[in-house]
Amino acid sequence: MAGNAQFAGAPRRSSAAVHALHSARHQTLARNHVRQFYNAGMSSSAEILVLYYSRDGATAEIARHVCRGVESVPDISARLRTVPPVVTEIESPAKPVPASGAPYASIADLRETSGLILGSPTRFGNMAAPLKHFLDGTSALWLDGTLAGKPAAVFTSTQTQHGGQETTLLSMMLPLLHHGMFIVGLPYTERALTTTRAGGSPYGASHVAGHQSALALAEEEKTLAQALGRRVAELALKLRRVDRPAPS
Repeated sequence: MAGNAQFAGAPRRSSAAVHALHSARHQTLARNHVRQFYNAGMSSSAEILVLYYSRDGATAEIARHVCRGVESVPDISARLRTVPPVVTEIESPAKPVPASGAPYASIADLRETSGLILGSPTRFGNMAAPLKHFLDGTSALWLDGTLAGKPAAVFTSTQTQHGGQETTLLSMMLPLLHHGMFIVGLPYTERALTTTRAGGSPYGASHVAGHQSALALAEEEKTLAQALGRRVAELALKLRRVDRPAPS
């Protein structure tokens, strides 16, 4: 009883003071939660989607060097994907999984990527139909702005030096611009761009494959393909940091 009387006679905190203490505690917990979420998000590896179509293997070889450039940047990785050939109604449909090489791309790959690098051989100065067909099916991403504000770049391969490389690169940029992506090119600070006697352009990486794709990639072509991948990866990381500012 004496103990109870002593407790009963003790001064009691007002409800306002108790509420303020609880409020301060909740604010501290909330800040800690935000910091944990931020740190977890920044520590997770970003991915750059390298998406290409290749018939004779030349464009696929550039894609592999682009991936090496991407993965030379810490905290980011490359996701290599291709697209199936376009078939007519009288032919059998494309297999869901290619017999060899990279898996086929899906819309989910585009939703999950932090950047996009497209590659295609030239078809009369334009991108090949299979890649165009895939891009034509991305209207849902355009409507919700999934790709807006993300970096993108392009690469190509032709049989001859003047087989339409630059027009093909420019044509691949058009749907990326409609999606609101930031286009990344190759500046002349890349020394290989001034010394190359084969492929390479300010608009993107390229390769002169020769008849039946008999020519291997020149060293300058490899260097520029890797530089393109590296530049997109570096910009993707910078944009992620801007989108996720550190909480105070």
